[in-house]
Amino acid sequence: MIRALQLGNKNFSTNIIQGPLAGISCGPFRKLIWQYSDPAFCCTEMISCKTLLHQSEYSARRFIKKDAQEGPVCFQLSSNNPMELGEAVKCVTDYGADLIDLNCGCPVKKIRSRGAGSKLLQNLSLLEKLISAMRKNTSVPISIKIRVEGAGEDKFHQELIKVIADSGLDLLIVHGRHWTEHYETACRHDQIQYFVENIKIPVIGNGDIRCINSLRKMLDTGCAGVMIGRAGVGQPWLIRKLIAEYNGESFIEPSLSEISQMFFQHVSDLADLLGNEKFALIQARKFAKYYSEEFSQKINQVSNLDALRIIGL
Repeated sequence: MIRALQLGNKNFSTNIIQGPLAGISCGPFRKLIWQYSDPAFCCTEMISCKTLLHQSEYSARRFIKKDAQEGPVCFQLSSNNPMELGEAVKCVTDYGADLIDLNCGCPVKKIRSRGAGSKLLQNLSLLEKLISAMRKNTSVPISIKIRVEGAGEDKFHQELIKVIADSGLDLLIVHGRHWTEHYETACRHDQIQYFVENIKIPVIGNGDIRCINSLRKMLDTGCAGVMIGRAGVGQPWLIRKLIAEYNGESFIEPSLSEISQMFFQHVSDLADLLGNEKFALIQARKFAKYYSEEFSQKINQVSNLDALRIIGL
């Protein structure tokens, strides 16, 4: 059910979370989520600990800066080095992280080749050391975000649960696909439920949540909360809509005119954050289609924000 959520020493009024999205989940996106929805918290995009510890001015703005209008933020980190991770955890705690997550699910080749992301699930002794480094260096709730093994590999899940049981984690986030599986593979709710039933800490379910039916299906696993992924892009109101529909209340979706204002705000705030309109417009071309295919076509015709404003969305 949709309810309040306690994670470690933090309490949240709801159990629906906006998850991390590469190239998307910086301050301007999270600000929109908070304006039009009521999540428990939002996540940053995945941040390499090396980038964090040796940051340029650009990376500091993109990955770290929180907007004054944001609520709680979970910083998601990527590393395969316990000492490096420990230092990064100290840094983001000082930056105001409300929670900290270690990415153990990224399937991207360059991340796995560094022994990070989903590769960590093949090295459980290292994962144990990484979790310990996190716990020793912060008092905020910590988590790992994993992927299931797929094909009902209960032995793998049992071994992972043994590592998690005494690790000091406050929550576990489970994406219901194997790292080799793509979006055309349905989320494996049964394997998320396996973790729910065999682990004592709260489990957050992630995968394919985009409407009230998919939300109910995930909640039926018994998970403590759910994490919205890519469905939130272009629909910053989605969490508020899901909560209303779950409670049997009506929800009026924004008009195209209102959505165009959200999109322009997203791009404009991104330009302010990055200090460069050109970079912001290039990045916006990747997410414009999620707001509207019409926006996707129009943004390719402009080179600055004034032109974007003039053509009208």
